Amino acid sequence: MLEIAEPNNVRIVSRAKAAWVISILTGVTFVGNMSTGLVTISLPTIARDLGLAPHLLLWPASVFPLASACCLVVAGAVADFIGNRNINLIGCFLLAIFTTAAGVADNGIRFILFRSFQGVALSLCLPTTISILTNNFIAGRQRNVGFACVGLSQPLGFSFGLILGGVVVDTYLTWRFAFYFTAGLMGLLFLVSIWLLPQDTPREKFTWPRFLREIDWIGACLISAALGITSYVLAVITGNMAKAKNAENIVMLCIAGTSAVSFGFWMHFREKSGRIALIPNSLWRKRAFTTICLLVFLTYAVLNGVEYFLSLFFQEVQLLSALDAAIRFFPEVVVGILLNLFTGLFVHKINANLLITVSAALTCVAPLIMALIDPAWNFWVAAFWAALVCPFSVDVIFTVANLIITDASSEGTQALAGAVFSTVAQFGHSVGLMVMAVTSNRVTAKSSIEDKESPEAIMEGYRVVFWLCFGMQLMACFISVWGLRGVGKVGLKRE
Repeated sequence: MLEIAEPNNVRIVSRAKAAWVISILTGVTFVGNMSTGLVTISLPTIARDLGLAPHLLLWPASVFPLASACCLVVAGAVADFIGNRNINLIGCFLLAIFTTAAGVADNGIRFILFRSFQGVALSLCLPTTISILTNNFIAGRQRNVGFACVGLSQPLGFSFGLILGGVVVDTYLTWRFAFYFTAGLMGLLFLVSIWLLPQDTPREKFTWPRFLREIDWIGACLISAALGITSYVLAVITGNMAKAKNAENIVMLCIAGTSAVSFGFWMHFREKSGRIALIPNSLWRKRAFTTICLLVFLTYAVLNGVEYFLSLFFQEVQLLSALDAAIRFFPEVVVGILLNLFTGLFVHKINANLLITVSAALTCVAPLIMALIDPAWNFWVAAFWAALVCPFSVDVIFTVANLIITDASSEGTQALAGAVFSTVAQFGHSVGLMVMAVTSNRVTAKSSIEDKESPEAIMEGYRVVFWLCFGMQLMACFISVWGLRGVGKVGLKRE
């Protein structure tokens, strides 16, 4: 039975104050992910309006998690030193600014650039959100509900972005209005956050020597370089696998690999010398921690893959409008809301292994249905059920994973713990999207159907992608059964 060790500085807040804080943090994550849904559903129109070159077509979608993954660890380490509230507010403000900038972009390169800045800004919000919840709410139902609501806000924000984009993209409002609307919401949340976000616990007076000395900048640079370069190369080769053989990409992957190995040795040195390590190697010897990181990686890869290709299936295979495609994601939204509320309220009463394994098994049904589907079938026959069960695994694992990861971290590093979770999730997003896009393109290119742009040829590629998602989610089920055995219940208060 896993109990949560309280940081010494944890504060108990009233229910009313807790509701406001959870609502604000949930809102920031929700709005931060809306733009991803907007881009997913509006990408063909955005590409046409901005004259986006074919080889850059996936960049507006992939550069956001790429930039975010690069900066999460650094953001978490800095937040633990400076204060979570200040870093979170800076992230909110920058998100509002760069979301507006993306809406006024007049060419594809600038749009991609502003999307990358959005990713950096979101990286300031994600780890600090986890830390604020951990440091202000005692372990138990209140904190569990907080994690569940924040977990709900990610897929819900994405889905709402899909729906908003579908509504406006084919009207006189256009996709630009959707970005302005999103930026306005973020600006409003920024103003409310100034008033309602709890103050950080007192820290030692800030000095530059302490700032430079106490944060492990070498480790932060090594892991950021490894993740950033790898994500960049994956994004580059997504549209054309032949680019993997280019000398510059091979060199960059070698640099990324060297950085990752060096990071491991550097963490070993920091632990041996008694210094603070960003992600101590000893953490990976905790079976529950390693297992949950693998599950987060696989689950987020599958979720993003199924959502992305389900949207394409509706538009490119069934030839539906963006609005009709967006409406078909409503079942996912409803299930996501109900499931996260259930998880937050009852996670401390149910065995974590059972909860994650059952939800992972149910999610397996979504890609399996889409792999077997006949495009001529009515929505209610198959695709409805795929959309219905798609969010089960990720909605449950967000709450459980954050409880396990923050428990495994040492006191004063809660933002860094949140950064570890978010980094694994974003990296799963990037790797999953790359592997699935490459798979789809190669299968379609080798199709026996002469017209490679026909719905029939495209569906051959999508079908293989859904089989791949099914295999990855099935793997997550087996990993959960083995790796989380003996974990018991999580989110319990330590008396």
